Amino acid sequence: MDSSGGASSASEGPDHRIVGGSPLSVEERDEYERLRESAGVRHRRLRYTATSVLLLLAFLLAPLAVVAAWVDSQVSDTDRYVRTVAPIATEPSVQNTVTDRLTKRVVDDVDVAAFTAAVGRTLQREGAPPRVVEGAEALTGPLTSALNSAVHDIVNKVVTSDQFTDAWDDANRQAHAAVVKVLTGEGGSAVQAGDDSIDLNLGVVIDNVKQRLVDAGFDQAAKIPDVDKTITLFETDELNEAQDAMRLLNVLGAWLPVLVLVLAALAVRSAPAPRVALMAAAIGVGIMMIVLLVGLAVMRQVYLDSVPTSALPQDAAADIYDTFVRFLRNGTATVLVIAVVTALAGYLYGPGRGARWVRGGASSGTGATGRTMAQHGLRTGATGRWLGAHSKWTSGIVVAGGTLALALWNYPTPEAVALVLGIVVLVLALLGILAAASGTAEQPAAGDQPQPVIRPR
Repeated sequence: MDSSGGASSASEGPDHRIVGGSPLSVEERDEYERLRESAGVRHRRLRYTATSVLLLLAFLLAPLAVVAAWVDSQVSDTDRYVRTVAPIATEPSVQNTVTDRLTKRVVDDVDVAAFTAAVGRTLQREGAPPRVVEGAEALTGPLTSALNSAVHDIVNKVVTSDQFTDAWDDANRQAHAAVVKVLTGEGGSAVQAGDDSIDLNLGVVIDNVKQRLVDAGFDQAAKIPDVDKTITLFETDELNEAQDAMRLLNVLGAWLPVLVLVLAALAVRSAPAPRVALMAAAIGVGIMMIVLLVGLAVMRQVYLDSVPTSALPQDAAADIYDTFVRFLRNGTATVLVIAVVTALAGYLYGPGRGARWVRGGASSGTGATGRTMAQHGLRTGATGRWLGAHSKWTSGIVVAGGTLALALWNYPTPEAVALVLGIVVLVLALLGILAAASGTAEQPAAGDQPQPVIRPR
């Protein structure tokens, strides 16, 4: 064999490397392979580290992002705020509390004992028998009870009327700064923040009640003082610190959710196994949403423990808290549902046995339906063949469309997520059926074409 043939053999052999026109020795080849493997290991470790850090940041910021988005919606969206506080005026526990407090303030302002004492003195001057004078003075209790019952009925009619509900909504719409006051300590309206408390301002209600009582003949109602028109909803020494945190979240607003999405996307992009990273991101965010829901439940109990029963009954305090944070709960539940759907989608896209079974069943079902349509003359022809050849592109467009719909949805709910998911699955199934109804005999995919077998001689 000539020298050219030997060189060619050396360059084409599986265990040779050419450096500067000369083959590597066995020792050099081993060192080369070791260095290449070591560089690959370092590269993978760097990618794993970067992915882990990005995912950890996304997990830690996810609950704050949900709270920040909620705070931003309450501060910047008047309609959203009105929808938040409107049910407070219709809660029976709150209505009963307001009715009892206003009734007590009106009745306390009427000195029934002084009135009966004056009647007794008048009767005494007129020479009435002592028994009649004592009887007049003994009317203090019954008169007080009758006055309390009459005032309570009038106040209750005002508080439970549609007029009061409309006045409540209008007052809060005109003074949207209420939520700013509660969350950031700035502004003022029906819900106000004191030095260490959050108070419910009853000024509008009291003015309405005073006029109703005067019209009903209780002239003393006009003398109800203009001070002390609030009911304390929440007392805490840490209110200022809490408001500082809320102000920070309000500044972050919609940027923090975007940051979390960017961190998660970078983590998936940098991961050696993007699908696994996507599932990890979804599972981690879902767990953090569960933590946030638990935190809201704990905060509810902390809030109830902080409200003195003398200031507000427990049932009214619970209704106020549940009403005020219900949109935050709904937003957290929505993110949790999206995380679960994303994790399931990542799994179904993978090589697992269950994922293959689901994909195979879906493909068989759409394929059988499409072929049945074709047999009955409902062929899609070239359109079906094009859909079959570009199934990955069309599926990606449908999924992207569903994601865009959720992104543009104004305050999506878990029900909205379920609706969009159902539409996406339905459209994907329809595309599969149309592709199978092309009327063309099913051909094996390019990767499944039989390969010629070369037998050694």
